[in-house]
Amino acid sequence: MPVPAVSETFAERTARVWRSDIRPTLSLGLPLAGAQLAQIAINATDVLMIGRLGAEKLAASVLAFNLYMLMWFFGMGIIQAVIPLAAQARGRRDLRQLRRVVRMGLWVAFLYCVPALVVLHFAEEVLVFLGQDPALAELAGGYMDWLKWTIVPGLVMFALRAFLTVMEKSQVVLFATITGALANAVFDYLLIFGEFGFPKLELVGAGIASVGSSMATLLFLFVYTIRHSHLRRYSLFGRLWRPDWQVLVQILKLGLPIAVTIVAEGGLFTASSILIGWLGTLPLAAHGIALQIASITFMVPLGISQAALTRVGLAAGRQDLGGVGRAGWSALAVAELFMLLCAITFWVIPETLISFYLDFSNPQSQEVLSLAVTFLAVAAIFQIADGAQAIGTNILRGLGDTTLPLIYALGGYWIIGIGLSLGLGFGAGWGGAGVWSGLAGGLATVGALTLVRFYRREELGLIKAAPAER
Repeated sequence: MPVPAVSETFAERTARVWRSDIRPTLSLGLPLAGAQLAQIAINATDVLMIGRLGAEKLAASVLAFNLYMLMWFFGMGIIQAVIPLAAQARGRRDLRQLRRVVRMGLWVAFLYCVPALVVLHFAEEVLVFLGQDPALAELAGGYMDWLKWTIVPGLVMFALRAFLTVMEKSQVVLFATITGALANAVFDYLLIFGEFGFPKLELVGAGIASVGSSMATLLFLFVYTIRHSHLRRYSLFGRLWRPDWQVLVQILKLGLPIAVTIVAEGGLFTASSILIGWLGTLPLAAHGIALQIASITFMVPLGISQAALTRVGLAAGRQDLGGVGRAGWSALAVAELFMLLCAITFWVIPETLISFYLDFSNPQSQEVLSLAVTFLAVAAIFQIADGAQAIGTNILRGLGDTTLPLIYALGGYWIIGIGLSLGLGFGAGWGGAGVWSGLAGGLATVGALTLVRFYRREELGLIKAAPAER
C-alpha cells in the first residue's frame, strides 16, 4: 500500500535528521564534559594533598581558593562570549571575523587579569576585612601569592579553548586538561612534601604547582593551535598587538551579562551552604556531600550545553532556522535523559553513593548519611531542573541573547530560589530538604523561562531566516 510506505519513509527521514544532530552534539559535548571532570580532579588533588598538612592549612587554602574562583568565574564568563560570536562567524564562513573575535578574546583575557591580580594581591587584607581569623588569612595570603598567577594562563587557555570548541576540536581540550591534571598531581607531590630532592614548600608549593599545571595546559593548546595544518591558517597570533575596539566592545557587551549570571548562580549555592549552616554542623556536612555528588553528575549536561551553545551559534551564523532548533532541542533531550538516569540512581542507591565520603568509624556518620539521603532524594528533582537551565541558558547564548536571561537568572536564583529556600527550610520547618527544594524551584524557573524564550526565538526576532528561505 503506497500511503504507509510514504509515511514510513517520512518517519525514517525525520529520525535520521534528528540522529544527525544528536551525534555531533555528543561528539562535541562529551569531551567537554570529560574536561570538566578532569578540572574537578585537579581541585580534588589539591584538597587531598593540602589536607595532609593539617586542618589549618587546608582551611586557609579553601579561603584563598574561593576568593580566586570568584575572580576566575567572572573573567571566564566574559571570555565565554567568544564562543557564540566566533561560532556565528564560522557559520557564515566569515573566517576573518572569527579570527578577530578570538584575538580580542585573548585581549580581554590579558586586560581582565590586571584588576583581578590587584584584588588577589590583597587577599590577606580582603579576608581580614571579611572577618576571617588573621592567622588563617596570613596563610591564605601566602598561598595566594602564587595561586593568583594561574589566572593569566588560565584565562588565555580558556580563550583558546573557546576557539577549539568552535572548530569542533573538543577532544584536544580534553587531552590538554588531562595533561594539566597529571602535571598538577606530580607538581603537588614534589613541591608540597619536598620529595625527590625538591624543597618542602607546603602551601606555597601547592600554589607553584597550580601555576605549573596551568602553564602546561596552555602550552599544550598553544602548540596544537599553531602546528595543526587546518588551524594555523587562521594566524591567531599574527598582529596580536593591534586592537580591534569594535569587536572588543562586542565581547564585553555579550560577555558581561554572562559573567554576572555565572557569579549569581555560584552565589546561590554559596548562600545555600550558609542557610544550611544555620541548621548545624551535621546538616552542613550532609549538604556538602550531596552537593559534591550533584556537581559531578552536572558536568555531563554542562558539557552538552557548551556543545549546544556552539552548534546553535554555527546554525545561527548560517541563518539555518531548522538547524538552530534541532541543535537546541536535541541537546535538551540528551541532557535531560542523562539527568533522569542520574535521578533514578539517586533514588535507588543513595547510600552507596554517599558512603564513599564517610568514615563509619565516626559515630556521627550515620546521622550524616540519613540527612544526605534526604538531600539526595530532593537533588534528583534538582538535577532535572539544573540540566534544563544549563541547556536553556546556553542555547540562548548561542543566539547572542544574554541580557534578558541575566534578569531571569537574578530573579530565578535570588528571588525565587532563596525565597523558597527560606520559606520551606525555615518557615515551613522542612530544614535542609526545604533549602534544597528552594534551589530546585529557582533552577526550574530559570530553565522554564529560558526554554520558552528559545521556543519563541523567531517571534522575538532572536534569529532571522536567510533571504532565500523567506
